Amino acid sequence: MTVHNLYIFDRNGNCLFYNEWNRKKQAGISKDEYKQMRMFQLEMRKYLEFKLMYGMLFSIRSFVSKMSPLDMKDGFLSFQTSKYRLHFYETPSGLKFVLNTDLSVSNARDTLQHIYSNLYVEHIVKNPLCVGQTLDSEIFCSKLDSFIKALPYYSPRAA
Repeated sequence: MTVHNLYIFDRNGNCLFYNEWNRKKQAGISKDEYKQMRMFQLEMRKYLEFKLMYGMLFSIRSFVSKMSPLDMKDGFLSFQTSKYRLHFYETPSGLKFVLNTDLSVSNARDTLQHIYSNLYVEHIVKNPLCVGQTLDSEIFCSKLDSFIKALPYYSPRAA
């Protein structure tokens, strides 16, 4: 069991925060390419990955809301592929939290709600020094890292 990565998007699709824990594959980048790329190129690849992720979320949410026979209160919560499960949580203010885990994690909604209410709100929203397009709070990053590594389904050695 493991956690691969976490994205936090604002309501406009801008990636405010991204972190990896056990991600094996880099978005189409080989290890040699990764080492040889200049910083600008690497940042551009990450930017494109963020846009692809947000576009996929937007499309899936739209599809689910149109295809559901019932009025879905929470919208879509997760989906899985043969290799990973994507967990999704959207706040009332439009922030979107996306956590990718392995398939053994069936529901991470409580985890995402905890990250929002106990970490994001406490260390970002209530911090007057945290303004701008990215989350640069070292306290938030360290608390989040500690929280993720303490999860029962986190394993640093998982495949």
